[in-house]
Amino acid sequence: MSACVPAGATESAHTERAHPPHSPPPGRRRRFRVASADLSAAVAVFLIALPLSLGIALTTGAPLQAGLVAAAVGGIVAGRLGGSPLQVSGPAAGLTVVTADVIHQYGWRTTCAVTVLAGLAQLGLGCLRVARGALAVSPAIVHGMLAGIGVTIAVAQAHIVLGGEPQSSVPDNLRALPAQLAGLDPAALAMSVLTLAVLLLWPRLPGRAGHLLRRVPAALVAVAGATALAAAAGLVLPLVDLPSWRSHALAGLPEGPVLGLIAAVLATTLVCSVQSLLGAVAVDKLASARPGAGHVVRSDLDRELLGQGAANVVSGTLGGLPVAGVAVRSTANVHAGAVSRNSTMLHGVLVVAAALLLVPLLELIPLASLAALVMAVGIRMVSLHHIRTVTRHREVLVYAVTALGVISLGVLEGVALGIAMAVGVALHRLTRTRITHDEENGVHHVHVRGQLTFLAVPRLSRALHLVPQGADVVVALDGSFMDHAAYETLQDWQSTHTTRGGTVEITGRRAGVRIAEPGALAFGPEPGGESGTAGDCRCRPWTAWRNHQCDRPSPAPDAAPPDDTPGTVAVDPPADRASSAPARRRTASGRQLVRGLSTFQRRTAPLVRGELARLAREGQRPSQLFLTCADSRVVTSMITSSGPGDLFVVRNVGNLVPPPGAESGDDSVAAAIEYAVDVLAVRSITVCGHSGCGAMQALLDSGPGSPAVTPLGRWLRHGGPSLERLRDSGASVPRLAGRAPADDVEQLCLTNVVQQLEHLRAHEAVARALKEGSLELHGVYFHVGEAQAYLLAEQEEGRVFDRVREVDLAV
Repeated sequence: MSACVPAGATESAHTERAHPPHSPPPGRRRRFRVASADLSAAVAVFLIALPLSLGIALTTGAPLQAGLVAAAVGGIVAGRLGGSPLQVSGPAAGLTVVTADVIHQYGWRTTCAVTVLAGLAQLGLGCLRVARGALAVSPAIVHGMLAGIGVTIAVAQAHIVLGGEPQSSVPDNLRALPAQLAGLDPAALAMSVLTLAVLLLWPRLPGRAGHLLRRVPAALVAVAGATALAAAAGLVLPLVDLPSWRSHALAGLPEGPVLGLIAAVLATTLVCSVQSLLGAVAVDKLASARPGAGHVVRSDLDRELLGQGAANVVSGTLGGLPVAGVAVRSTANVHAGAVSRNSTMLHGVLVVAAALLLVPLLELIPLASLAALVMAVGIRMVSLHHIRTVTRHREVLVYAVTALGVISLGVLEGVALGIAMAVGVALHRLTRTRITHDEENGVHHVHVRGQLTFLAVPRLSRALHLVPQGADVVVALDGSFMDHAAYETLQDWQSTHTTRGGTVEITGRRAGVRIAEPGALAFGPEPGGESGTAGDCRCRPWTAWRNHQCDRPSPAPDAAPPDDTPGTVAVDPPADRASSAPARRRTASGRQLVRGLSTFQRRTAPLVRGELARLAREGQRPSQLFLTCADSRVVTSMITSSGPGDLFVVRNVGNLVPPPGAESGDDSVAAAIEYAVDVLAVRSITVCGHSGCGAMQALLDSGPGSPAVTPLGRWLRHGGPSLERLRDSGASVPRLAGRAPADDVEQLCLTNVVQQLEHLRAHEAVARALKEGSLELHGVYFHVGEAQAYLLAEQEEGRVFDRVREVDLAV
């Protein structure tokens, strides 16, 4: 009988049984060591978690110790067993609405039982390995759920900020708000305003002193400042009340309607699981974006679900709040430099110590200060960046329905409404197909925008029957899906039209491929009558530059080439095939070239013809001169996301820039530089090297002073200064994203980029433009195997090639 255990458990057991040759003797245990980075990160997270845990417990109406229990269990249990080592778990703001509703309906002991049952449900889901399925939920639904919860939290805490008591729902809180404003407590309001002011201004402290002070969490400073001021002024305010641990309520048997309890368990499981799994994915991105992060192991989402389930079982049993991954604490953990799960576990240990030793200090905290802290967290859950994102993807309706449903009805009901709206929007998009027909210069154009399904067949038939018999027709399919009914309609009409003397050209996303039923793999004659490529090949958008290297069986060496077809190169006569392998290779290369040109004419040219016509009229106006290697794997337009007219590209072996006056016999690079700077007035010049450069390998193999007897050898003499710079012990070695180069070839590739930039500065046109401030120089290193671009940066430790990351400029 097999049991479901967290990933890594069997590995640990095996490690305990087997002892490598150089391991300590079995009788001596290895000492538990904690990295200094983990220790400092644990302290930083603890200082944030302590006030937030108390505030969230206050918001839900649970005993305040429950927040501390959940924080400790989330750190120790989820931190040890979870699959995301750097994610910090504990009581989360996203769970407050669900938990508060369960407490209001069934009481605290039943709420603890619901937490235990939700944990067991998470363990079951983790055993079924369905964690990835949670990521299929539309981000608009998740962001809308969090926004609705944030509004609910903020409105409820506003009453405590004003010195009153919150109601049970958002509508009730809004109706009671005018009366609360009329009878506000000035002392409570003052402490709340002070807390909010510190939270807002502390991260914006200027200067070097501000940089040092910002290392202390704003939440801790805000609550500690309000507590100190209230105690010094002798203000009479409701304070934190932590009853004795001897009277702490533990979980009891669930009492209440079965259906209501099931709904509560489902809601708790859903929110805990989705928030934790999405948080784990976000932590992976944060960790990989850290300078010098290197290779970051992705989170094991199924193990993370198991760890969260175990934590909820323990937390509920000990009388704690539900546990989930917390974005604020996880972000602080990553930014503080945590390197392992030890930081998360240590933060949980510190929470336990505080709960046992710091009770007198915690009981001095004003409830109004904690309410203001949680209200700020709720407001931040309504993210403007998320609203802009869903608006850009035309899912703002899903976001709004989910948020309003959570605010007015509850989390489970709001999420259900959001899912229903998302399904409705998807069906609407699937059925919203625009079909137009017009005539231009005697050619009839039928344009289909959207997915072509059976619902659009009547409109497609009407548009096609507007085309006269014998006319030339262009059918543009601007969609990625065609069902069987639409396929049959289009094929029948095409056959009829061509037999009556007309011509049909299919363009758009499906151009270049025979219209086939979904799932068809073989290519045959295309709609226009041209022949395609035989064999099992499912084309992808990038197959044009991949030379159609799909998963197809390679022909046998002695297999005869296919017969001549229109649009292909003629092949050798049968009698000569056995003795003309080079000719066959040339013929295959020719067919590949013609096929590529033909594909461009059919698929790409109709899309770029307008832009190229504009460039032909206006002339080229590139903004950059991009100087890179002639290596076929370096695709400049791909790695710079540029199009026609954007780059003025110069390519040569080794991305070399001969210095002015060098004896080369070839001024082509200097001429290109002069033309780009003086005539085209480019604003930047980029020198781009790459990994695995054959020219740099040849330089290393040749050594200094080697005779240059071939054209390649004479050209590579311009790389000599790079080689000398590499071997200069006094020169600083360029680094790659905080690490040393992997080998001598990579080190020379990086050094060569730096050296060629210095050669660039020696050119008269470049020096003049740099002096005028109209030109910038950039160095780039492209790692082919990692598909990663690195940008040269001047830092304190020298020249460093840093990762190029997407920077989110949204507020």
